Amino acid sequence: MVRTDWTTADRRGALAVRWGIGRYHYLVEPGLYAIGRPTDESPVLVTANYKLTFDILRRDLVGQDVFVLVLQTLGINVWCAAGKGSFGTDEVCRKIEQVGLEHHVSHRRVILPQLGAPGVAAHQVRRRTGFRVVYGPVEARDIPKFLASGRTSTTAMRRKSFPLAERAALIPMELVPSLKYGVPLAAALALLSALVGPASSIGGNLLHHGSVAALSVLLAVLCGTVLTPLLLPWIPGRAFATKGAVVTLLIGVPLLVSASVGLNQTTAPPWVDVAGLATLSLALASFLAMNFTGSSTYTCLSGVEREMRIAVPAQLAFGVVGLAGWALSLGLLY
Repeated sequence: MVRTDWTTADRRGALAVRWGIGRYHYLVEPGLYAIGRPTDESPVLVTANYKLTFDILRRDLVGQDVFVLVLQTLGINVWCAAGKGSFGTDEVCRKIEQVGLEHHVSHRRVILPQLGAPGVAAHQVRRRTGFRVVYGPVEARDIPKFLASGRTSTTAMRRKSFPLAERAALIPMELVPSLKYGVPLAAALALLSALVGPASSIGGNLLHHGSVAALSVLLAVLCGTVLTPLLLPWIPGRAFATKGAVVTLLIGVPLLVSASVGLNQTTAPPWVDVAGLATLSLALASFLAMNFTGSSTYTCLSGVEREMRIAVPAQLAFGVVGLAGWALSLGLLY
């Protein structure tokens, strides 16, 4: 029998995976679990084997007597697993048969999370296993009300909101991997500026050119992985790549220009350096913001693919132009 309350280890693990620590090893063993004291008439809820998903579900089932059927989704949450195919028709059927679900319950019904619907063909599950698929509410916290009302969802239970707190909770998962590449890139640009810049000393180059070059990368990370999610509903445009670019133009570029005010010892006009770094920052931030589509249920696979076909070439082009402008300001292209 599974407990519904979280232990200190559960809270510590949830915090760690939010920051990308042990993310792909945070899972539970697939199979059939009991919460409370279920009988053969108790509901069967289906979920993914990402432990944070499983933990949130069991936490919201306090006082309930239910079975939980955990699918093998390779430690991926329901929404993403449904898009990737691991939370799909074949896995639902396989797990029902593997645990012998017909021997545990007298009814022939399984309740799937609504966000798993894109990966599951309900009619095929019924034809192959004899179990009928019922889709529950979007949020796990609404499951007790859903069960109490005879498995009926209200309109509010069918809608997925994406409030500020939820967007903020997802930021570390995007920020940490971005910094793994962003910090070395910032350091490389700073070092190159210090070594080949137009000033008479390495220290002068690092101060006037290297610091600003590094800042352009770090501002891109800030705009693409932090500010874009936080300001998401208020940023114009539908594409995440566009939203990242807009945030950079409105916030990142002005900050970069302010930091570049003292830049006056260049072999090219100062605007070439600033414009090059600003263009590079815009391209990086746009790309990083586009990655946030995987954290939102407001996008679909076909939409993401269409956005990437348009955005990635543009981001590459802006990145190349930005690097060229920056190199020109240092005299590397003379």
